[in-house]
Amino acid sequence: MIAPAQTAPSIRVKVKRQDTPGKEPYWQTFTVPYRPNLNVTSLLQYIAGHPVTAEGATAAAPAYDAACLEEVCGSCTMLINGKVRQACSALVDPLLKENAQEITLAPMSKFPVVRDLMVDRTRMFDNLRRIKAWIPIDGTYNLGSGPPVSPKTQETLYPLSRCMTCGCCLEACPQFTADNKFVGAQIFSLVRYYNLHPTGKQDADERLETVMGEGGITDCGNAQNCVKVCPKEIPLTDSIGALGRLATVYSIKKFFTK
Repeated sequence: MIAPAQTAPSIRVKVKRQDTPGKEPYWQTFTVPYRPNLNVTSLLQYIAGHPVTAEGATAAAPAYDAACLEEVCGSCTMLINGKVRQACSALVDPLLKENAQEITLAPMSKFPVVRDLMVDRTRMFDNLRRIKAWIPIDGTYNLGSGPPVSPKTQETLYPLSRCMTCGCCLEACPQFTADNKFVGAQIFSLVRYYNLHPTGKQDADERLETVMGEGGITDCGNAQNCVKVCPKEIPLTDSIGALGRLATVYSIKKFFTK
């Protein structure tokens, strides 16, 4: 007697779809053959090559962002099983332990949806411009050696430099909403980073002025969700506290030097 063929295990992937900005979202479920060591981006790549729903209907391939595939670019942020994280570093096996039934994928809720899992993160990059998130130089000629940075300062700067503008901290922040101007932990940490740098200090007062205005440091409710979800483990709450102290000192100094 020939034993019946066993069906290969599969993964149910439920994707929140939205065809264009302003359109009503809807859900579609797909099945992906199980293999060990898959990540969420691998699931989406399979679905893109086999865009057929679990019910057998032909569908458009879900739109999503991906670039580096090694948790450096920050572009593949989405809600995975309801939690904000990177699709490239979200491994399927642990996710199935969280929810053996299916894996749900949805776009971040704090940014305008472009299509499906893609969102418009322009607001984050606009905020980077607001604080001059760069080290200014005058021209492209050789300026010689830069000022020395002490080992102690380097130890502080390095973890802050790991920010990849992924949006996880903002998605988890209750103060950051679509209808306000709050800039969030990412900006506070980067202001601290650039203001600690010996060259970046030349614009320190201007950056502090920016984050002391509307949507700045005084609007932070200290929920501390940001540091819990940061994929790069940046000490965001340390930066918020440090920036608050810097802003206080700057305000006192400004008051007495008018």
